[in-house]
Amino acid sequence: MRALNWLWRALLFFILFAFALNNQHTVELKWFLGYRWQAPMVFIVLAVFALGCAVGVTAMVPSWWRHRRDARHRQKLMPETSGPTSAEAPTSPTKESIASAPVSLPPELPFPPDMPAPRKPAK
Repeated sequence: MRALNWLWRALLFFILFAFALNNQHTVELKWFLGYRWQAPMVFIVLAVFALGCAVGVTAMVPSWWRHRRDARHRQKLMPETSGPTSAEAPTSPTKESIASAPVSLPPELPFPPDMPAPRKPAK
């Protein structure tokens, strides 16, 4: 499977490399107010691709911040687990002590653990 993955990557590289070699001629971009820019077509395509990636990442930043803020808020809602002190802790836990240990869960979880958190409605 790993060899197939590398074969796919090599094929994609050679296709893009052939595209670059076939488009080496100079292209003139005409901007507003008479500005012009001349460059090889490959560089123009690369610049447009990079600009699209930058715009996409910039558009995702507010969503990432919101998800981080919600994750921190959910972490604060979870109770802190207080373990036994070192004097009370057994040196090696047995199956009986693990099975009889009480499970401390909050009375109500903020959302079911197997489902994503609900989205807040837009204001």
